[in-house]
Amino acid sequence: MPIIVKKITVVEAGHHGGAWKVAYADFVTAMMAFFLLLWLLGSTSEDQRKGLADYFTPTLVKTKEQSAGSNGLLGGSSLTDVDSYPHAAGQTGTKTLTVPRDTTGGPKEGEATIKRIRERVSDALAGKRKLQELMRQVRLIDTTTGIRIDLVDDADFSMFSLGTTVLTPDARGLLGVVAEAIRPEGGKVTVRGHTDSLRYRNTRLVNNWSLSAGRAEATRQMLIRQGIDADRFRRIEGVADTEPLIADNSSDPRNRRISISVEH
Repeated sequence: MPIIVKKITVVEAGHHGGAWKVAYADFVTAMMAFFLLLWLLGSTSEDQRKGLADYFTPTLVKTKEQSAGSNGLLGGSSLTDVDSYPHAAGQTGTKTLTVPRDTTGGPKEGEATIKRIRERVSDALAGKRKLQELMRQVRLIDTTTGIRIDLVDDADFSMFSLGTTVLTPDARGLLGVVAEAIRPEGGKVTVRGHTDSLRYRNTRLVNNWSLSAGRAEATRQMLIRQGIDADRFRRIEGVADTEPLIADNSSDPRNRRISISVEH
């Protein structure tokens, strides 16, 4: 009698595929990101949130380049003002966000610092007509970490002798006023030098990088001579022409400037 072999294939009951696992993982990831966002909104200050928004806005410098400064003495647009920055959601400001009760800094502190500095500058300029005229070169800006004072060249004024790190007499007088204004303030100081895009004939010997760094150091030394404690300086920086104030004309003399940042 022939032997008949019957093959039986047993199929175990499975989970009907693994697609649901992928969908569930995406859902959990989205929920984690959502709750992380809620936590960040509740645990950061308004300045910190605004700084994050500005960081992810590549057109920030171009949008604000013409508004850094004002018509008044030591005027300047504040980063804590309701603004026109192109945030992703299209809003024109972030003042409606809730600020935790125990946070420090923010618009009130920045505005108070600017007010104090303006008052000290006004006192320092009393009877100094020449320096009063030069204050048009000064721009005071409230940043997310403190106050930045920009000393800007133009066609009629230069902080330094052409192509050197030698401060002009007018610039020394201007730095004396700035030093008097920030001396009573606490916080670390950073000095940053900027140049225009005009090049040296022999860039192997000297270039805009070394020039901008040298001018920042010359400014630091002058501020120390004017009474700013040497221990207050956090760093000096020379950025050459990589951060122009007038982006569409890198050779514009207004791109030559010294920025003095004072932390809150």
